[in-house]
Amino acid sequence: MARRRRSKYTLWAIVSTILILGLALGLGLGFSLRHGPGSPSKPSPTRPPTPTAVWQPDVGASWQIVLNQVLDIDDENPVVEPDVGVFDIDMFLHQNSTVVANLHKLGKKVICYFSAGSFENDRPDSYRFQESDLGKEVKGWPGERWLNLSSPSVRDIMASRVDIASQMGCDAIDPDNVDGYQNDNGLSLTSDDSVEFLDFLVDKASALNLAVGLKNAGDIISDALPLVQFAVNEQCAQFDNCGPFRSFIKAKKPVFHIEYPTSAPSSVSAADSVDACTSPGSNDFSTIMKTMKLDGWAQYCTGDKANTNVFS
Repeated sequence: MARRRRSKYTLWAIVSTILILGLALGLGLGFSLRHGPGSPSKPSPTRPPTPTAVWQPDVGASWQIVLNQVLDIDDENPVVEPDVGVFDIDMFLHQNSTVVANLHKLGKKVICYFSAGSFENDRPDSYRFQESDLGKEVKGWPGERWLNLSSPSVRDIMASRVDIASQMGCDAIDPDNVDGYQNDNGLSLTSDDSVEFLDFLVDKASALNLAVGLKNAGDIISDALPLVQFAVNEQCAQFDNCGPFRSFIKAKKPVFHIEYPTSAPSSVSAADSVDACTSPGSNDFSTIMKTMKLDGWAQYCTGDKANTNVFS
């Protein structure tokens, strides 16, 4: 069944008749621009074209993701390991640092992560959430609860978070936990709620020239694909569901893919590496192996390992 979407229409101003009179050397020249009220207007698209300044990463782009620690990059002589094109970092942990600017000096693009679909009690804006907008606890994450994605209050807070990402100079946002409908959320969330919420985030972000990624939520890809610039997927190899994300590759949009091998980080076994890197449907994904800590350690399908400098 087709999902219902909000329609957007651009209001076109109707230009009234303009009369320009020019006088030169006794000769009267009349010029009339005929764009009167009866002129037909062009049909409005359902979504305004994405601004050209919005970053579109390439399929296969190399990347690193560090969410639980702050990157340590020298302001005077910036250098970072690994030498990849894209870094996905926690927005709030880096809000008052120079990390984004230093990564830009090194020619890197920066994706700023925040949870868009859940309440976390340790975030600086957690006081703004209303109890009535909070659902059940996110399984496995004490103090984190699902959010009512349709709430004006929740959306206002998330709009503020997108503003922060823009002010920091981030190139994109990685809004997590938009898949509450797949979980026991206590709010009767549906997939339509997630699509409409993602639509809202994209509207806000694109107006600020920020790209947006779809985090997991594989069964709303058909609706999300026209809206976002990339996907971030966790464990599709482990759960054998990489196939749906091939739609991104076909659309020339990357899939930033994370697997968490049980043998990491001391020595990822050959079997774990093969499983992570060759799962059906995952070819051309930007695959990285991490621990659940999402710290500075990483291993790639080439066998190369990295340890990004972070503050302890």
